[in-house]
Amino acid sequence: MLNLFTLRRMPWSSSNDGQEKVVLSALEVESLKSELADLEEREAHLKAQLENVDQILRTARLSGYLYIRTRWAVLPGEPPPLDDTDVDDWLPRFVVFQGPCLFFYLLSTDLSPQDSTLLLDIVEIGPLPSFTREDEETHYAFYILTRLGLRYECSSSSKIQVDSWLSALQTDCKLGSDATAPNGSM
Repeated sequence: MLNLFTLRRMPWSSSNDGQEKVVLSALEVESLKSELADLEEREAHLKAQLENVDQILRTARLSGYLYIRTRWAVLPGEPPPLDDTDVDDWLPRFVVFQGPCLFFYLLSTDLSPQDSTLLLDIVEIGPLPSFTREDEETHYAFYILTRLGLRYECSSSSKIQVDSWLSALQTDCKLGSDATAPNGSM
C-alpha cells in the first residue's frame, strides 16, 4: 500500500516484520507539516471560492461572461473623443446581475468584484452595432450608461445572451425600449 504513495527522495527501510517504513529527519517532518498546512489553507480558499460562486449563481437574476470595455462621456469643454472603434480593448469579465446591482468580476471564481454599479445609476441602455473581432467571430453588443458618465460597452458572440441582458436590464431599470436614446454608438 505504501508503494502507491512513493515520495521522491525519501529513504525507505524494511523492518524485521516485512513492513516498509519511511525514515525522516526532523527537518523533513517539519517541511512536510508546512506543506500540509499550505495545502489545507489552499483547500479552504478553494472551498470559499466554490461557495461564493454557488451563492452567486443561486441568487443572481442573470450571470455570465461578457466582453467589457468602459468609456467616459465627454465633459463640457473637452475635445471629442478619438475614434477608437478599431481598438480591440474588450476584456472578458464575469458579470452578475444580482438584486439592485451589476457586479463585474475578473473571473467567476473571484470572491469580490472589480467593479459594480447600482441599477438606480443607470440612465440609458441600448444596442450597439455588431462587429467582427480579430478571430473572425461576430459579436453582438449593447451599452449601459450611468448618470456619472461611465459607459459600459458589453459584447458576446451570442445574440441570445445579449438580448437576454438587454431585456432584463431594461425591465429592472424601468427603461423600456422607447427610453433608450439614439446615440448608441460613440
